[in-house]
Formats: sequence, structure tokens, C-alpha cells
Amino acid sequence: MQLHLKIWRQSAPSSPGQFRNYDVVGSPDLSLLELLDILNEQLIRAGELPVEFDHDCREGICGSCGMMINGQAHGPQAQTSVCQLYLRQFRAGDRLTLEPWRATAFPIIQDLVVDRSALDRIITAGGYITARTGSAPEANSIPVAQADADAAFDYAACIACGACVAACPNASASLFTAAKVAHLAQLPQGHPERKTRVLRMAEQMTAEGFGDCSNHGECQAVCPKGISIDAIATLRREYLKAQFR
Repeated sequence: MQLHLKIWRQSAPSSPGQFRNYDVVGSPDLSLLELLDILNEQLIRAGELPVEFDHDCREGICGSCGMMINGQAHGPQAQTSVCQLYLRQFRAGDRLTLEPWRATAFPIIQDLVVDRSALDRIITAGGYITARTGSAPEANSIPVAQADADAAFDYAACIACGACVAACPNASASLFTAAKVAHLAQLPQGHPERKTRVLRMAEQMTAEGFGDCSNHGECQAVCPKGISIDAIATLRREYLKAQFR
């Protein structure tokens, strides 16, 4: 099947960018990233610069990959990262527009690659957990309600891909930050630094230039792990309670 790709090309952060059109043929069983691999092989053979894009595990668990596909973060398939998006989701002859995440806090490095280190700095601002964990404890030595354990696991599934930021009209990182805060707030190991953690992470989120949440829900719609905006409600409660510590 042949697909027509319209890809954002930008050689450097300070350089002007533009869309370039390419026609590529690939099997429906290929992922979109594998199609870009084929395109890059063609470009290299033609003496042109390959398209730069982020990837690592290609299993949907690392969060490295990420781009807008026809205006949707990670593309049209729900709860799927770009590396797990297969060409069978499209039809022969479809036109796909590929562009990088658009957010002030995610400056473009080259082509489809953006600097997402702002998310790392938010995590760093949260600090360490001082609770001693040691080796695996007995199953019932630290009892955690099943509902709390399940919620913590769901929030911990965040892979920090940045899709929530790219999809949000305010470029907010609230869902990402909320998932990290809510994950630890559910567990006894996260309680010693519970109040300082949320304050520092929220302050860092603002310092990085992310916008505020206005409950559009676009972040939840594009999250490849299906994290609910209920996490943002938890973030707000944790933040308010920490103000009165």
C-alpha cells in the first residue's frame, strides 16, 4: 500500500521549518515508525538527510516516540503510542500529516524530535522517597487496600511521552504531573514527602512554562495508557491540602 506523507522538516531549533511531501510504499503489517525507516533508507540512498524522529523500545512502554498524526497525538487509534500504530489502521492512498509536539515547553530539536526534558525536571523536583523499602516484604506486612493498589498501578503506567501536553489547548502538563503525584499518594511509602512533593512538582511545572488545566479532557483522550483525568482532581486536592500543612 502506498501512503502520502506530509512531514515537518526543520534542520535546527533556530532554523525555519516547512512541510515536505513524500510517497512511501509499505505493508499493512508494518508500524508507522517502520514506514519512516523505509523512507529514511530511500532518502539516504538519494543523498538527502533522513527524517529525525524519537524512538527506543518500539513496544509502547518507554514514551520516547511521539508525534502529531493528522492533528491527533499518537494518531487515530485509542490508547496506542506511535510505535504501536500499524499501517492497517489506514487505507492505501491516505495522506498523513506528521508534525512534532507543539508546546513552548517542548522546543523542537530537529524535524519530529522535541526536547521533553521539562518532564524529567518535574519528576526531579518531586525528590526521593525516604521510606526504606529493602527486599521484598511479606505479602501482608504493608497492607494496602486493593482499590488503592489498583489506582496506584494505573497512574504509574504513565510513560511520560508528552502526548497530553501536545493535545491540550493550554499545553498543560497537569495529567503527567497528576499521574506521578497520585501514584505515590495512594501508597504508604509515598506519605513522608507527600506534601512537599506536590508543591515542588506543581511549582516546577509552572516554571517550565506549561499552561494551566481547564478540563478540556483532550489529555485523557490521547493518553496511550488511558490515564483518567481523575488524577488531576487528586493533584488539586493534594495541592490544596499541602498548602495548609
